[in-house]
Amino acid sequence: MAEATHKRSPLADLAAGLAGASVPGRVSLAEEPFLAQIDLRGDAADGGFREAAGGVIGAALPLAPNTVAQGGRLRALWLGPDEWLIVGPEGSEGGIEAGLKAALAGRHVSIVDVSASRTAIAVAGAGAREVLAKGMGLDLHSRAFGPGRSAQAQLARAQVILEQVSGEPRFRLFVRASFAPYLARWLIDATAEYRIAGP
Repeated sequence: MAEATHKRSPLADLAAGLAGASVPGRVSLAEEPFLAQIDLRGDAADGGFREAAGGVIGAALPLAPNTVAQGGRLRALWLGPDEWLIVGPEGSEGGIEAGLKAALAGRHVSIVDVSASRTAIAVAGAGAREVLAKGMGLDLHSRAFGPGRSAQAQLARAQVILEQVSGEPRFRLFVRASFAPYLARWLIDATAEYRIAGP
């Protein structure tokens, strides 16, 4: 009899640490594991490609650098002139991949499920920008980086894809699974001042 297998997220052992590092009203940390992540590459100048991909995503692919488009439960993050990261809820990667392959059949494209390569860490609350600014050179002021923006950057020397999901603010950090425990520990340490000072 085959043994049942259970998915285990890269930060399962640090879930309690992330929750314990959260300070109500100031900053919260949590892993968002198992998000569907599909890397899509194609010719942005090809209107047929854009229309077909947009039909699957539910929104037009973002063409402006470092922007995000949302269509229902899916989000498309601009990664480069011909590359996007399509993000969806847990378990949706197969459907997204199949939908894109069907819609883009016959076109010169690349569609790769990269869900297992990264996890996501949510950093939210009034102090979220200050926490991220401790290890990142991006201008995270709301006038420069708000909802619908994303960027590829280094946070505490770890390569991440940063997305601002909402105006709370709530950020999502996509980080390679192998770097996730290091980055989670760094974030826990970076929020220590809020726990010392209190709410």
